[in-house]
Amino acid sequence: MDREAVGTADLGRLHVEVTQRAGSAVFTPAGELDHHTADVLAVPLDEAIDAGAIRLVIDCSRLAFCDSTGLNVLLGARLRVAAQGGAVHLAAMQPTVARVFEITGADAVFVLHDTVEQALQE
Repeated sequence: MDREAVGTADLGRLHVEVTQRAGSAVFTPAGELDHHTADVLAVPLDEAIDAGAIRLVIDCSRLAFCDSTGLNVLLGARLRVAAQGGAVHLAAMQPTVARVFEITGADAVFVLHDTVEQALQE
């Protein structure tokens, strides 16, 4: 499987690795996605979309927390790529993060996968 490192972003409590794999832009946030750290993920998402990416995979396996601001970052990216015929795939969500998506109903608007590999194959 091809894997090309594109970049990283970091703000103490959140680190985001960005790679290209199997024709998808893959984002791996690690830590807490909240009001204070949202731009650490929002900026590389926006950059990828601006560069033409319409298939985004978010590897949530290392995401420990996500508040409403983080959820809004992901919803905004979803709206932008959906307008271009694309999708945001969320993979390997931890129970704490999955609960936020369930409570808000956001799990119904994203493509969810148990693993990153499954997300890349769809």
